[in-house]
Formats: sequence, C-alpha cells, structure tokens
Amino acid sequence: MIFTETKLKGAFTIDMTPIQDERGFFGRTFCEKEFRNAGLETVYVQANASRSKEKYTLRGMHYQINGCEEIKVIRCVRGRIQDVIIDLRKDSETYCQHIKVELSEDNKRMLYVPKGFAHGFLTLEEDCEVAYMVSSEYSPANETAVRWDDPAFNIEWAAKPVVLSEKDAKHPNYLI
Repeated sequence: MIFTETKLKGAFTIDMTPIQDERGFFGRTFCEKEFRNAGLETVYVQANASRSKEKYTLRGMHYQINGCEEIKVIRCVRGRIQDVIIDLRKDSETYCQHIKVELSEDNKRMLYVPKGFAHGFLTLEEDCEVAYMVSSEYSPANETAVRWDDPAFNIEWAAKPVVLSEKDAKHPNYLI
C-alpha cells in the first residue's frame, strides 16, 4: 500500500499495490501494520456501503460532532466517483479548504479522511458502489452537514447533481 498525504494535513490517498496474474489481481484494502506504520487509525467499528443507481448522484457533505467525529477510509468498488472532503478543524492551517479525489474500481485508490472533515461524493457513472470503514459508530443525534454548493468552499463539482436527497438539499451554509 502506498500512503500519500494530501495538501490537507492528516488526509491521505491510499493506493493499493495489486499483484496480478492470469486469474486477475490480489491486493490489500486494509493492513493494520501498514496503517499503524503510516500513523493512521487502525480501529474501525463499522464497515458501510452505499449504492447509487444514477449518474451524478450527490451524497454529502456530512460529518459528526460532539465526540462522535469519525475517521473514514473510502473506496469506490464499482463505477467512479468524485470524492470531496472539507477541513472543518478550526485550528488547522487548511481550515475550510477542500480536496477532490477521483476514486474508481479501476484505480483502486482509497481516501483516508481524518476527524473534523465534511465528506461527500458525486457519482460519475451509473450504478456506483462505495465502501467505507468508520472509526466511530454512527450517531444520528450528532450528525450534521454543510451544503454541497456552499459558496464558502467554492467546490467545482464535475457536474451539477441530478439526484440529491431532500435531506442533503436542505443542509445549511457553513458559518465561518
């Protein structure tokens, strides 16, 4: 596995190093020792999956608060997505900055998202499936979000969402 820190401190892309042969490939999506050696979280309490049928479905920009903050490791196992994270750590040098990473079944790239980040993604193909591990249990009472198109972040999405849940459409702008 290859761990590369992004411009947002503590956020990493993780590239699988698959071994290929006539059967296909084999690669690790998680290795406790390698994550520990990279200084990353090694305990995950949930493994989640989402499936989006339509191209340009947007999910986000979600995060948890009040001691329920999550570390996430995101991977697109079917299709292709534009994954976006926003640094909402008020004491961070990159506060309110974001990055975009393309995750796909072809590139096998993962994204390590530290605590204190909002997260969301836009599907770039039909029938996308995203798998992710989280370090804290989901807490509905402590879930919050910011608008996907909040001008404070100026995110240039690959396309305007075609599918957006009513809940995600109603998120407020972030108060800096």
